[in-house]
Amino acid sequence: MKTIIINGPNLNLLGQREPGIYGNISFDEYIENLRAEIPAVEITYFQSNIEGEIINELHKAQKTHNNIVINPGGYSHTSVAIADAIAAISIPVIEVHISNIHAREDYRQKLITGSKCRAVISGLGLMGYKAAIQFFLEEVNIKK
Repeated sequence: MKTIIINGPNLNLLGQREPGIYGNISFDEYIENLRAEIPAVEITYFQSNIEGEIINELHKAQKTHNNIVINPGGYSHTSVAIADAIAAISIPVIEVHISNIHAREDYRQKLITGSKCRAVISGLGLMGYKAAIQFFLEEVNIKK
């Protein structure tokens, strides 16, 4: 199984940015640990602060991957274009948020992009990415 994780704006600053909310480990460190924990899954990673690049990556991923785990960051609450891209592709997408968006500001609680995803995971910290991948892996095993 091939999974791509697509992270949006400011997630390149994990480990530095608001560690009380987002933790103190960089995503580069985390993804290496994740790959070691789930060796049966080929995990690719893409991050961009630019909306159009995220959309382009979603379009490309449907040709090269089985599923997508996305954290659109702040675009989750504003990007009709990313939501439309998710709706337009043929592979399943799970949206992940590191923090519990329901315990934060009101504007963070409405997910435009999440409404087009298979599921949304919020508040598990970085473990949310692993939970999404494990779901996809279980789903593949159930369909066998």
